[in-house]
Amino acid sequence: MRKKGFTLVEIMIVVAIIALLAAIAIPNLLSAKRTANTAAAKANVRALSTAAEIYATGHNGAYPANTAALVPYIAAATSLCGSSAAAPVQGYVYSCAGLTGAGYTITATPASATAGDTTYSVTTGGVITETAYVAP
Repeated sequence: MRKKGFTLVEIMIVVAIIALLAAIAIPNLLSAKRTANTAAAKANVRALSTAAEIYATGHNGAYPANTAALVPYIAAATSLCGSSAAAPVQGYVYSCAGLTGAGYTITATPASATAGDTTYSVTTGGVITETAYVAP
């Protein structure tokens, strides 16, 4: 009586095909994740800037002095501005230390070279600037 099953050669061919597909798919997935992180960072910086401008409109031209003042206009302000290298938000670290009553500077920097490739900064008036990320 003959045993039924796969031979070693057949199993090796299947494993080789799976490895080939993985070698093609993984870099594409990482690239898509980086692109998504970069788009989210730009959108978050724009949202924080818009919240600061709306705050100034309602407070006779005075900009918010801290992150707490932005919370009524953007609920995620606390988590975004509270991010750190140990706890990035979607691969980016946001710096809202430039919030003063006279203006603001908000920056989003990738937490690592694999998280994103662009640093975004926005200053009073809402103009976003992009610079290439250089790993430390």
